[in-house]
Amino acid sequence: MSFSVTEPSARQKLFAGVLVLVYALVTIMPLAWIIATGFKTPSDAIAYPPKVVFEPSLEGYVNLFTTRTRASAETLESLGEPQTWYDSIVRKNDMVIVGPSRYGERFLNSVIIGFGSTFLSVFLGTIAAYAFSRFKVPLKDDLMFFILSTRMMPPIAVAIPIFLMYRELGLNDTHLGMILLYTAVNLSLSVWLLKGFIDEIPVEYEEAALIDGYTRFQAFYKVVLPQAATGIASTAIFCLIFAWNEYAFAVLLTSGTAQTAPPFIPTIIGVGGQDWPAVAAGATLFLVPVMVFTILLRKHLLRGITFGAVRK
Repeated sequence: MSFSVTEPSARQKLFAGVLVLVYALVTIMPLAWIIATGFKTPSDAIAYPPKVVFEPSLEGYVNLFTTRTRASAETLESLGEPQTWYDSIVRKNDMVIVGPSRYGERFLNSVIIGFGSTFLSVFLGTIAAYAFSRFKVPLKDDLMFFILSTRMMPPIAVAIPIFLMYRELGLNDTHLGMILLYTAVNLSLSVWLLKGFIDEIPVEYEEAALIDGYTRFQAFYKVVLPQAATGIASTAIFCLIFAWNEYAFAVLLTSGTAQTAPPFIPTIIGVGGQDWPAVAAGATLFLVPVMVFTILLRKHLLRGITFGAVRK
């Protein structure tokens, strides 16, 4: 009977499959519970023992996107029958809708700041990584270590100096200030990841392009960038995840105009306390852009993670 050191046995495959399944269930359960909570009523959300089977309700999503106020029985009667399905949900709690909430604005701020800083991080990181990879930069190793060292300390450690600096520069609670800050934090990760990808691209490709009459910029744009697409996509995902989920800087440096969704979602208050279905609904919707972005680039992400692992 032949035995292969590279091909796993049926028992090993079964064991690996069970491990993957258990890991998937453990990681998916919290996400599934958050999504389910978004479709519960406030009473079901805080029920003990927790309700696994419940009657779905859109009350959490209605509360997330609207601002409501308590109304007397006379006021409710004078308004007549509810005109929309979400009015009906609100009227059940003796309340009326007085306007939209600010969740939409905060969500849009997250999109602008998250994707804006990701674009800048990848753009500047690609240029810097190409320079470190292809040119003789004085003190290259020291500069690369300095860039990496900016990632070693927790961001909150420099929050107070940044707050004081932003206050003097007028960048507090601005989209530009948050984009520049997230770009600065992500740039070290971007440079290090992209340098590794560009190092794996044979320099002979560029030399052949230069011999054919390309300029250095044309060789970079038409030869290097297409080859580094997997690395750029992988780096963009990691940069977006940080900028999208960042909480500490957003709490300290924003309060209104440029406030993102992470510090806003925990402040959603319902009648008598925290409105957990609305919080869960906000968290669920907040997950969607990053999830879609990652799914669209998943092939590049898998190729990027293993890029250069096997040499022919």
